[in-house]
Amino acid sequence: MKLITAILKPFKLDDVREALSEAGITGITVTEVKGFGRQKGHTELYRGAEYVVDFLP
Repeated sequence: MKLITAILKPFKLDDVREALSEAGITGITVTEVKGFGRQKGHTELYRGAEYVVDFLP
């Protein structure tokens, strides 16, 4: 058994799932992740309080 970890854009999920199925892979686990990088996030206002959103989808 081997573990493969991949982070991909949501619009590519169907293509990847189809390719894995053709390769004989019968099951996968999918979850949504967020991260941060060069974008540095942005500032939002919620109920009068300003806060920085560092994590992006």
